[in-house]
Amino acid sequence: MTAPVFVVGDLRRIEPGPDGTFVLDGPEGRHAVSVKRLRTGETVVLTDGGGRWADCVVRAAEGKDRLVVEVGARQEEPPPAPRITVVQALPKGDRGEIAVETMTETGVDAIVPWQASRCITQWRGERGAKSLAKWRSTARESGKQSRRTRFPEVADAMSTKQVAALLAEADLGAVLHEDRAYGSGALASAALPSDGEIVLVVGPEGGVSPEELAAFADAGAGAYRLGRSVLRTSTAGTVAAGLLLARTGRWG
Repeated sequence: MTAPVFVVGDLRRIEPGPDGTFVLDGPEGRHAVSVKRLRTGETVVLTDGGGRWADCVVRAAEGKDRLVVEVGARQEEPPPAPRITVVQALPKGDRGEIAVETMTETGVDAIVPWQASRCITQWRGERGAKSLAKWRSTARESGKQSRRTRFPEVADAMSTKQVAALLAEADLGAVLHEDRAYGSGALASAALPSDGEIVLVVGPEGGVSPEELAAFADAGAGAYRLGRSVLRTSTAGTVAAGLLLARTGRWG
């Protein structure tokens, strides 16, 4: 079993004491001491979620929320190549958090909530802010659980126009669509870049509208299918990302 991961602020700013130790407290310290029940001699990883981490050894557990660790050498994970961004149309209910959770576990680098025309769910005002906060919290917690040191970025919700602009800048823009009438090819055989950015668009349960497909095509994105079956919007991004990670060698 790999060492559990705990999140701190910018790891570059952490200064251990004279004895080389650092105190993990607050919610993370409470989780380490009261939930994980870590003990002296066990190993943990401290990360800031930005690709920087340090392997540490527990020296003491104090009270209910203070874990004293000896900080080892700090390391930094290089940026992934190619970078994979998934534009996720807003699903109903808690399926958005499920999609974020599984895409994070899979290895997606960025997630963009998309207010597609056929989305039943609408992010407006306070409700939208709370939903976005849930997505970001889910990405953080899932990043810890899956032992990542570089957590996916969750952007502010985008409109179709903004998504089209994102696709125009991508090295590969791909819209998941099962209808061959739109010229969709197999994602499994698409030509992939070795570097740069792949942007993958996942539509809502009602599908990507013809107007949205046209806007994305004008931005240079192609339509691609995964297989014969049609996946739910909360599942499709995870499956497609896994396929791309394997094909690019990132799952080597």
